[in-house]
Amino acid sequence: MTQTDEVFKALADPSRRLLLDSLNSRNGQSLRDLCAEMSMARQSVSKHLAVLEAANLITTVWQGREKLHYLNAEPINAIADRWITQYDRARVQTLADLKIALETEPMSNSAAFVYTTYIRTTPERLWQAITDPAFSHRYMGHAIASDWEKGSTYVWEDRKLKIEHPEQVILESDPYRRLAFTFHTFVPELTELGLGEEVIAKAAAESRSKVSFDIEPVDDGQVKLTVVHDDFPPESTVRELISGGWPWKLSNLKTALEEGSDEK
Repeated sequence: MTQTDEVFKALADPSRRLLLDSLNSRNGQSLRDLCAEMSMARQSVSKHLAVLEAANLITTVWQGREKLHYLNAEPINAIADRWITQYDRARVQTLADLKIALETEPMSNSAAFVYTTYIRTTPERLWQAITDPAFSHRYMGHAIASDWEKGSTYVWEDRKLKIEHPEQVILESDPYRRLAFTFHTFVPELTELGLGEEVIAKAAAESRSKVSFDIEPVDDGQVKLTVVHDDFPPESTVRELISGGWPWKLSNLKTALEEGSDEK
């Protein structure tokens, strides 16, 4: 069974669609939270969640001893962007509606942003694509320059704009496995990239958020990449800004690595 088959199988059950609706309304719920909203046994909810996770429609993150569940729009984006012509008009409309629902901001935008994708590449090549400025600018539209040692600062670059700040720090660096850093600073010059002055001011006033990349090799020559962007304050402006940017950047990253654009 292909990944696309697993997605349609997972979405065929109304209870699983209700679980996705629940996560779309409030992301990052525990099994206990989800059971409270569903009129079914805990074991049944667990089985449905396992199917959704196998289809990559949800991502799980451990927070202490608690396992939290997050909506993951990547499979729907992949179907809509790459294979939409394989389906009839009714199914296309269903996918389009679901894609919009999955990308709509949840009611509480203070939740972490979690996105999981599977890329046909190696951990080494993926790490290079993220950490080498020449590669990351090509793949993701921005570049980060650093020595990648824990505690080191980094320079964030987008086009001709460079942002430096002593609080832009590498928090964890385990090559080919995990990378974490504080998010870049919001400076007035970001108006050059299309952000309004009021938005920049609100974002700059927030406490600094954090980004982590977890890289895990899986079967069939693929690598599982999970990106978590969290530590947002309630009603975060930054959370709203990054929710559309990360899926676009990570989709480009996946496409470029799988098509080998760096070799052209």
